[in-house]
Amino acid sequence: MFVDVAKVSLKAGKGGDGAVSFRHEIYIPKGGPDGGDGGKGGDIIFRADRNTNTLIDFRFTPILTAEDGKNGSGQRSAGRSGKDLIVDVPVGTVVYKVSAKGSFEGGSEAGKPRGSAKTPVATEVLDAPRERTLLADLVKDGDEAIIAHGGSGGFGNAHFKSSTRQAPIIAEVGEPGEEFEAELELKSMADVGLVGLPNAGKSTFLSVVSNAKPEIADYPFTTITPNLGVTTIDDKDLLIADIPGLIEGASEGKGLGHDFLRHVDRTAVLLHLVDVYNDDAGEAYQTIRNELEKYSDLASRPEIVALTKCEGVDEDIIKMQIASILEKNPNAKVFTISSSAHQGLTELLRELSAEVLSESHFSGPASPSSTSYTGQPAEPSLRDESVGDVRNIRLSRSNRKLSRENDISATPAEIPTITLSKDALKDTWKVEKLDDEHFKVTGEKIEKFARRTDLNNYASVNRLRDIMKKMGIRAELTSQGAKPDSLIEISGKEFTLVEDW
Repeated sequence: MFVDVAKVSLKAGKGGDGAVSFRHEIYIPKGGPDGGDGGKGGDIIFRADRNTNTLIDFRFTPILTAEDGKNGSGQRSAGRSGKDLIVDVPVGTVVYKVSAKGSFEGGSEAGKPRGSAKTPVATEVLDAPRERTLLADLVKDGDEAIIAHGGSGGFGNAHFKSSTRQAPIIAEVGEPGEEFEAELELKSMADVGLVGLPNAGKSTFLSVVSNAKPEIADYPFTTITPNLGVTTIDDKDLLIADIPGLIEGASEGKGLGHDFLRHVDRTAVLLHLVDVYNDDAGEAYQTIRNELEKYSDLASRPEIVALTKCEGVDEDIIKMQIASILEKNPNAKVFTISSSAHQGLTELLRELSAEVLSESHFSGPASPSSTSYTGQPAEPSLRDESVGDVRNIRLSRSNRKLSRENDISATPAEIPTITLSKDALKDTWKVEKLDDEHFKVTGEKIEKFARRTDLNNYASVNRLRDIMKKMGIRAELTSQGAKPDSLIEISGKEFTLVEDW
């Protein structure tokens, strides 16, 4: 059974907890802390495999879970890291992270009275619009991508030993692994994509020129799943993809072809087959062109047109149909073929091979097959890191000052863009007042500390309070009216601003 789309829930491994332990050995007083760190949770890795050609396995395993890291123990023994889960997917698989727009991550909603029941997350996001984030595009055999990262292990109390804290009872809990829903789409990696109306002769053409064995019959929509075939012309191999026939309105969901247009989305060249027995070949040709334009940039892809089933057809009729196509597109390259009679196939395949070779030569790094995705946004560069750039910025400021004096507005190109580095952005935070006694703190660094804090260990919570004080968060909370018994929420964990007494 051919399956080219799938949904799967991913849950990477949780990091192991750090240990609180003290060395106890005869004749050795004051052994000190020796709690080991927890192990890292396992990652979920997708790997492109040329021997896998469908996503049907995800129908039977809709939930993928990696192994958790093990907890640390005494004698500074670190926990074992969880095993990575490696999942084989077909070459050409695209992975998206699916999230609900406007969804919230645990915690209470703004303005909700403290102590009131929380609304289940499911009721918040079921009807909400969903957005997809590209995580990976696996276009070559053996390509791998970490889709869900495992959580980091927590530090044991041996990590917190210092000259002023010689017997720490602090240990961190492991971070949870990434957990989300992903959508997978299979886009065939082919050189040539066949498009056309139902019964245009696509399957017959593929069966004649390649080793593929598609179903062929004298009725529309014989092809219900994409087919791939390999043909050789002048010692060059061409991979050809055949999809179900398109009809008018396919881009809006009519017929079968709209579900499979993704399989010709990567092709270098389109072979547009038009039945010579159409009442108007130009109208049939234009119908498919309209659907390609609505779907994506397929209409701008290099294209070759072939009039099919031309054996025994009067030459005047063939010329009339070619003229009808050229009327719609004067630049179209039109061939006349007959797959069953093996007429005109060699010349057509040579032209396809030349077009594919031309596209491969000029596409360069921008082609889909050479584009890689790491799942991480590009780090912004700082133009003010060198003395020369600083001088340029000062000069630009001077130019803008002169422009203002002369009533000349500065162009956007003269305005420098200065952003924080990636490390500096991690230190940023935000305090949001939910109600008079409930505050929420967000920020990458402080949330990471909160996730690793054991709320059942008062020493660990006090450490988190000290970190908040050093980062200036406590001062901001106080300025917004937080009291010692106010509830502070960070990354779904809640505690009071000051230790209860």
